[in-house]
Amino acid sequence: MDDDRIHVALTFDDNFWAPAYAVMRSICLSSRRRRDMVFHLCVQDLTDEHRRDLEGIAGEFGATQIFYDLSQNETFNAIRTALRTGRRFPHIAYARLLIDRLIPSGIERILYLDCDTLVLAPIERLYTIDMQGMPVAAVSDPFRMHIMMGRDMRAKAGLFDPADDYFNSGVMLIDVAKYAEVDIPGRVRAFGEEGILQRVYYDQDILNLIFKDRWHKLEWRYNTIDPWRAQQALGPYIVHYTGDNRPWTLVSLVPFHHMYRHIMTNELFYRFMRHRWKRFWLQKLRRLVGRR
Repeated sequence: MDDDRIHVALTFDDNFWAPAYAVMRSICLSSRRRRDMVFHLCVQDLTDEHRRDLEGIAGEFGATQIFYDLSQNETFNAIRTALRTGRRFPHIAYARLLIDRLIPSGIERILYLDCDTLVLAPIERLYTIDMQGMPVAAVSDPFRMHIMMGRDMRAKAGLFDPADDYFNSGVMLIDVAKYAEVDIPGRVRAFGEEGILQRVYYDQDILNLIFKDRWHKLEWRYNTIDPWRAQQALGPYIVHYTGDNRPWTLVSLVPFHHMYRHIMTNELFYRFMRHRWKRFWLQKLRRLVGRR
């Protein structure tokens, strides 16, 4: 390892500043190595107010935070314009494809986490795991068959074999040097020329195509996807709220939703709720007047 610190990467825009705060705070609360945490925050359109909220993590726990404003990053802008987005998948999420190019040199290993995760166990258990020489360590996606093959299990024939394993990209432990070797921007350009980009499921398909048979499989506890209440008793290490029911809604039935609110803090929770409602009605108004 390059040093004794634990490097964690998050990618988000201003609409997800509060969940990003909750992820970082959950990491610090569940570990005794709080001062060893280095958070690499790849952001876009972040307001000064929300940045100050995020900087509270450093003040509370002594962790280090490094902000990367990607608004003017040429490499990121080139790759994001080639890839599609969705209601729950903004352009900024594609920054994880470029992690090796965004962070400072000399970092050997970094853990990427989606901002809809919650860490419940010491993150150093995952960070120091033996990756068996692979570029990526991740958890197999329980919904992989549907994602890999499409609705009728034939839509993406030729890209994937339904018998193959397939990882979820929301929690990835990355060997930075091996990740850089594959030249992801170059591969994305090639996929565009071959007509593949129109058929893939965001970056998760891209990463699974690139790292096919070259990833180390982690146990499900490190990325418990779309968790059910019954799984709360099974001791997940990281929960990943991929479903429609999120822990930051006013009424939530997901596991650990009470804990989540207090990790985010009540003050930030209600401020984020008002932010979401304001954004929702602004979008409605724009559609009403014919503006997107």
